[in-house]
Amino acid sequence: MLSVTALQQPSTPPLVAATTPEQAAAELAPRLAAHAAFSDQEGGFPADEIDWLRDAGLLVAPLQAQWGEKPAALGAQLEAQLRTLKHVGRGNLAIGRVYEGHVNALQLLQRFGRPEQIARWAADAAAGHLFGVWNTEAHDGVHLEPLPDGRYRLRGSKTFASGAGYVTRPLLTAALPDGGWQMIVLPADQQVPALDKSFWRPLGMRASASFRADFTGLELTASDLLGQPGDYYQQPGFSGGAIRFAAVQLGGAEAVFNETRHFLSKTGRTDDPYQRMRLGELAVLIESGNQWLHGAATHAARPAADTDAEATVAYANLTRTAIEGICLQTLQLAERCVGARGLLRPEPFERLHRDLTHYLRQPAPDAALADAGRFVLAKSANPAHTLWDE
Repeated sequence: MLSVTALQQPSTPPLVAATTPEQAAAELAPRLAAHAAFSDQEGGFPADEIDWLRDAGLLVAPLQAQWGEKPAALGAQLEAQLRTLKHVGRGNLAIGRVYEGHVNALQLLQRFGRPEQIARWAADAAAGHLFGVWNTEAHDGVHLEPLPDGRYRLRGSKTFASGAGYVTRPLLTAALPDGGWQMIVLPADQQVPALDKSFWRPLGMRASASFRADFTGLELTASDLLGQPGDYYQQPGFSGGAIRFAAVQLGGAEAVFNETRHFLSKTGRTDDPYQRMRLGELAVLIESGNQWLHGAATHAARPAADTDAEATVAYANLTRTAIEGICLQTLQLAERCVGARGLLRPEPFERLHRDLTHYLRQPAPDAALADAGRFVLAKSANPAHTLWDE
């Protein structure tokens, strides 16, 4: 992590031993929040904090029981996974973004990998490697070119490569010569992409190091290819995974809510009836978000025989839309609560506002909501209380 000489890092008490990933993330969140300002700079990255996640067992937590030492809470209990992501986001949204990519990658490789691949990549996670998913195409895109000796060569770039320079096992999608899309897991500590840090000049999430990565000339073997062409875009996993980033976003909203109450308490403004009214509204919003996560987890965790991909995707789209609205309303109400004084550094609101506003700009929000509308219209014969029962 880059040093910031103008700031003095706060001391942090040792963590209590946690029994589950969710508990570990909840206990780690205040420590993450206390250090969030130190990596919030151009080119910064919370490397020390990622080490804390590693020490807490959170990098191996998404693995199934047979591959990791930790319980399979994040694999078998989706709601616990979402709450874990929320706690990490509550501590620091930039870390939440990187960790969500790590969780996504490990889930994909366990779903589509061959047993020997899963074992190898699980060992990498246990050794401390950070995974991620880099899918956003640059203008040139990424292409996978077969070579005569059974190897493959990459050509092209990805943008928004979060954790670039620190993620050593990024999962990429690459175009095949026949037009298909193939997942690969790049050993980026051995085949090192060229990073363009000038790409990342964002409003917020500066510490996520979401650079442009050029893979031109890097070579792979068949053992680095994950699944079959097109697997990455299988539904409901592709769109249904939106509930993970929504959970991290809700964690950011919870951080704003917590800091607002703290600010009003220390400034002696808790007796103001209008402040109490706004805090009541904020409490409604935060609890609504938690209920959306509960509903999304309950629906997505149903056995395949009890549901269908379209319903899972539609509910995930509703969840991401609702939580986006909750976060935006939370920011607006919090600004009114703390006023101009609260938006001055070293108060955390300015950074939280930037980070959450930027992170909320996920791809295709209108299309996601329209797709949910298409689904409920197609089920127009179903009463509202039965829409999600099938």
